[in-house]
Amino acid sequence: MKVAISFLFILLIVEVHSQELKSLQPSEIRRLDFSDNAKAKWAKRDLLMEEIYDGKKEWNTLSEEDKEIMMEYGEVFEDIWDVVGGGCSWYCGGNIGNITASSYLKSQGTNTYEPANIHDLSYQTAWVEGVAGYGIGEYISYELPPENPRITEIRIVNGYVKSPNAYHSNSRVRKLKMYLNDQPYAILNLKDEVSEQVFKVNPIGHGERSDYSQLKLKSPIKLRFEILEVYKGSKYDDVAISEIYFDGLDVHCFAAGTLVTMSDKSQKPIEELVEVDSVLSFDLKTNTFFSSAINEISVAMHHNLATIIFNDGTKITSTTDHPFFDGEGWVSIDPTKTRKDYQYDKVNQLIVGSEVFSANNVLTVTSIEITDQSQLTYTIVKLKDGNTFFVNNLLVGTEELREDSFCEE
Repeated sequence: MKVAISFLFILLIVEVHSQELKSLQPSEIRRLDFSDNAKAKWAKRDLLMEEIYDGKKEWNTLSEEDKEIMMEYGEVFEDIWDVVGGGCSWYCGGNIGNITASSYLKSQGTNTYEPANIHDLSYQTAWVEGVAGYGIGEYISYELPPENPRITEIRIVNGYVKSPNAYHSNSRVRKLKMYLNDQPYAILNLKDEVSEQVFKVNPIGHGERSDYSQLKLKSPIKLRFEILEVYKGSKYDDVAISEIYFDGLDVHCFAAGTLVTMSDKSQKPIEELVEVDSVLSFDLKTNTFFSSAINEISVAMHHNLATIIFNDGTKITSTTDHPFFDGEGWVSIDPTKTRKDYQYDKVNQLIVGSEVFSANNVLTVTSIEITDQSQLTYTIVKLKDGNTFFVNNLLVGTEELREDSFCEE
């Protein structure tokens, strides 16, 4: 009887452990194209950008084909190998500390395979493990500063994607075991294709972010990705991963000194807000003002901020994806990023000439300037009621996550 009970106890422990370790599938897959045709389009984009910047062409004079190329490849990316571009992303406030690996393949000619390659934000390089066989149990580790923005997406580019030959010749990962702060967190199931695969996770990082000086004293965040299963290469056992990088919260913010309208119509610098303060909010359906208490605020160090100037002299400095209301819907400098991160399905482009809703009237954008100077930024992540507030009298949205942000099984 004791043996049977002991055996049952072991089974229960195994079952509980297996239930705790999530098995994640990609919530989004973006296929990558490095073909000669794609490279020709990138070259065309570079030429168009040069002509536009030199004043030789204007947007409204471009052909439909040229407009499609500009819209598809954008102007924030340096070249075809650039992973995140120069627009606002998690990396406006996020920094990578130490990256280490259990092993890596020695350099061959000009090609290197060291751990840093997995996070150089270039599709052209890769980390390749360096042990005999298929690298089962080999791993890559990240140690992130505690003040980093929280992570809600793990983005992985599987295999050595710089060319079809490099991809198929080398082995790729089928399953990665992810650890958070040295504890098993999830199994990431990767597809065998040249793509960027996105895994949604609950926010990773420190949630109490109101005091930046205290935030920096907290523990670093440790992530480890261990090879469990592979897709075998046609020529080499070596397992390659081109990129593991991140996106997340706490990156849609305003510079210190931005004035937030409180529920009593007074104004308070955004850096002085505290949770339970009440701010003035606006119901877009009923067109009515109301008071709402702050449930969560965030502070982060940022660069690549945009300063927007309006026709009445109003000036505001924020990240490029922070949404403003134009009286009918939401607009931002980077609408693609805004749609992905906010609870808004439709976001239009904010450009010089755009009109933005103010507490007093409608203002027109007269200038947009981007700066890479680093500075502390702040935002309201969540309100008790509603998702809007006023900064420098302009109506903006909170940073609350989309309801479909997480996809786990």
